[in-house]
Amino acid sequence: MDLQLKGKTALVLASSSGLGKAIAHELADEGANVMLTSRSEDKLKAAKEEIEKTAKGTVSYTLLDQMKHESIKEAVETTRQKFGSIAILVNNSEGPPAGSFEDFADEDWQQAFELTLLSYVRIIRMVLSDLKENKGRILNNTSTSTKEPIDGLTLSNVFRTGILGLSKTLSQELAAEGILVNTIGPGRIQTERIETLDQVAADNQGKTKEEIKSGSLTSIPMGRYGEPEEFAKVATFLVSGANTYLTGQNILVDGGKVKAF
Repeated sequence: MDLQLKGKTALVLASSSGLGKAIAHELADEGANVMLTSRSEDKLKAAKEEIEKTAKGTVSYTLLDQMKHESIKEAVETTRQKFGSIAILVNNSEGPPAGSFEDFADEDWQQAFELTLLSYVRIIRMVLSDLKENKGRILNNTSTSTKEPIDGLTLSNVFRTGILGLSKTLSQELAAEGILVNTIGPGRIQTERIETLDQVAADNQGKTKEEIKSGSLTSIPMGRYGEPEEFAKVATFLVSGANTYLTGQNILVDGGKVKAF
């Protein structure tokens, strides 16, 4: 299958590690020109060097603090200067802190909102003219909590669901422009974020991290955590030229864990 990604410009947020890096890697391997973003230049350099080993497209990076409007604007302009008009936007962010409702004050809610939801709104607004020109693709990374709330992740449960509402609305408003908008939600994918969440759960429950992982595996029909590359392959199809009619959908990559329809 020709994914029609050669020469396309993809801006991938929070892509120096984890799922963002995996998506960027897959896009570059398929010939897209990819702009990596992160707050850490050291991580960005390392990710760029790793991806370039197999990339068929060009890989570059720019610093981006998703909590800051001006930083987002600068990252978009840098991408345009380097590669030209943006055809693919992959929204991604660090997850907000774990905790229950009573753990968080107003400032925690505000920060989680700005990081997890408002940053997506801002960058979509800034690249929309490019996406209209290119009949582009928007992919918003969320979580399986959009279908089934996750214990101990109150902030994520609230704002990831907000992303789903944003994406569904945009899929309706932008369809006439040829822009496809989808969300993708990872289950238990083997990343640093999952390692951290497993450790938090272990500390809270007085268990070892291995015990927490073992318990999680019993709820996954496939009996294992997913690999970042498996998640990235689904994401890459969704933003590719091979996807011509799938929009407004919430795709979970979770090994069958979530039982909700």
